[in-house]
Amino acid sequence: MSDQPHPADFSVTRRSLVAGALGAAAFGMSAAARGAVAAEADTSKTPPTGKKYAFKKSINLWAFPYPQKMSLEQCLRLAKDAGFDGIELNYDLDNDLSPKHGPTDYARIRKLCDEIGIAVSGLCSFLFWPYPLTSHDEAKRSRGLELAGLMAECAHELGTENVLVVPGAVHIPWRDDYEPVPNDVCDRRAREAIAKLVPRAEKLGVYLNIENIFFNGYLMTPGEMNAFVDSFDHKHVRVHFDTGNIMMYQFPEHWITQLGPRTKNVHLKEFTKKGTDTSLESFRPLLDGTTNWPAVLEAFETTGYDGYLTFEYFHPYLHWPEALVHQTSDSLDRMLGRK
Repeated sequence: MSDQPHPADFSVTRRSLVAGALGAAAFGMSAAARGAVAAEADTSKTPPTGKKYAFKKSINLWAFPYPQKMSLEQCLRLAKDAGFDGIELNYDLDNDLSPKHGPTDYARIRKLCDEIGIAVSGLCSFLFWPYPLTSHDEAKRSRGLELAGLMAECAHELGTENVLVVPGAVHIPWRDDYEPVPNDVCDRRAREAIAKLVPRAEKLGVYLNIENIFFNGYLMTPGEMNAFVDSFDHKHVRVHFDTGNIMMYQFPEHWITQLGPRTKNVHLKEFTKKGTDTSLESFRPLLDGTTNWPAVLEAFETTGYDGYLTFEYFHPYLHWPEALVHQTSDSLDRMLGRK
């Protein structure tokens, strides 16, 4: 860690210096001219538009204390009570959605969702990290491909079109069992894996939505993502865009318009550029960060996106975990002009 002080430690900030300079330069200007200079200088504030958006509200199951403190049914009912239109479920090795279960189990979950009145907005999984589709270990690649296929079947049974897919990784910084893969090798293996999954996805009527993840060193720009998705020339290969995964060095509103109609599903992850943490701890509760949400929402609407906006967060509150769910729903209501 650097011994250099953080910029926030200085009592004289860049903004105060800019304000002082503007004040000196504007002395003697007309009131209108001074106002124009000030408005141009302060680009940090985006006034609320009060505009209503038609996007659907969703939340990922990772925001709930499942399965440690709450059952799946309790989570579904809490999400519905909080006002969510949908919930994104997670496929794992040992939960209600896993290789241990099949169509009969998923039919029960789908029926329960219908009874509660909440949709399954999509399916995702952490299993792409222990079983990467681009690993040097052929057995792990094969297992990853098998699990991705099972996820597609699970999604079909649950009545959702959306399957989040992590196509590969040059590096996985939070694992010590993944040998870095050269970029060209990573790209070749990722394309081969997705190509194998496409026929199954088409048959099941689900979409393989490729997620952008900055930390894995692969598909780092909108252009690279577009080229990857377009190379399959297939409507069942789309994008799952995550607003937080590129926030460290880039800006989601820039990606959204460049991805255009390729985006099939969305994660809203809040991130703050004020810190230097690169772990999952850097993601924040919704609105407690530096994301320019008005610009993000406008960008989505410009592209014609009309699907789910799913809040993804990995740390359920230790006490009163329902508070996070209700707070997120309230934040989304305000963002979408419902309040």
